[in-house]
Amino acid sequence: MRTYLVTGGAGFIGSNYIHYMFRKYDTDIRIINVDALTYAGNLENLKDIEDRENYTFIKADICDKDAIAGIFAENDIDRVVHFAAESHVDRSIKDPEVFVRTNVLGTAVMLNCAKAAWELPDGSFRADKKFLHVSTDEVYGSLEEDGGYFYETTPYAPRSPYSASKAGSDMLVKAYMDTYKFPANITNCSNNYGPYQFPEKLIPLIINNALQGKKLPVYGDGRNVRDWLYVEDHAKAIDMVQEKGRLFETYNVGGHNEKQNIEIIHIILDTLREMLPDSDPRKALVNEDLITYVEDRKGHDRRYAIAPDKIRAEIGWEPETMFKEGIRRTIQWFFEHEDWMRNVTSGDYQKYYEDMYRNR
Repeated sequence: MRTYLVTGGAGFIGSNYIHYMFRKYDTDIRIINVDALTYAGNLENLKDIEDRENYTFIKADICDKDAIAGIFAENDIDRVVHFAAESHVDRSIKDPEVFVRTNVLGTAVMLNCAKAAWELPDGSFRADKKFLHVSTDEVYGSLEEDGGYFYETTPYAPRSPYSASKAGSDMLVKAYMDTYKFPANITNCSNNYGPYQFPEKLIPLIINNALQGKKLPVYGDGRNVRDWLYVEDHAKAIDMVQEKGRLFETYNVGGHNEKQNIEIIHIILDTLREMLPDSDPRKALVNEDLITYVEDRKGHDRRYAIAPDKIRAEIGWEPETMFKEGIRRTIQWFFEHEDWMRNVTSGDYQKYYEDMYRNR
């Protein structure tokens, strides 16, 4: 049985990845989920799989060298999938030091512990061990509105403390691959959306606010462009890179789904009105009058767009979920998990660890 160490597995993308892996491999794999359970880590994301015999949750900070080394010492880890990161741009502008600590130092700890566990006396590494570092397209900076794409060869040009810290972590992984021939890959992905996304991010924020008749804040003129990818498609890409990717390579993962922020909001409002029955009083609340333009974010990148040519050519991955279908699936999930949204927005989700794990 192959053992996966997933960092940040209680977060949005990490929890979706864990669900995807158990759907695909069921009992053929074991997953150890390490998460510090900061504000965006939510064990309710995983409560349907928490009792599986081949799943273990460990509350630990990736910056804690002793804790991470202990996990490697006590388990024969075959794969590391490193999601754990501070990831919200606005928070990074207010408190950049936290992002440097988690994203740069935390990645260094993960690399050092994996290297110590996997390295042989001659400096080579044990067979079939792999480390995958999950990163972002934001490390590449901003594109012009009228064309161009991010490729794996695009020079790094981060413009926020968040993207700079992720660029730093990417460079550490690249250095370990070059210096030690450490068995790793990097993926740089476009914006994700889907179930379990913390509602400070655009799509769940708009869904939640619109259903409550609250203002829908839009930065600047609303015409900033992002490339959107349904989170399950991202999970599939990560698995395929680990299984088929060439070691030491970087793969860009994009949706070819470019949308302006204001366009996203209109699609969400239209879809909500379409999906809500006439008998639901919330339907009357959902309207364009809620859109409120606010002062633009500092250093706000104008456009991101990824060319996933390499991952398609070498591995055979491509996005499967069209945006309007993905939005419908996302909204339907939120309809079916209103208790999850209430717990997240009230802060009650942070009690889940105490209730479920403290006395285990």
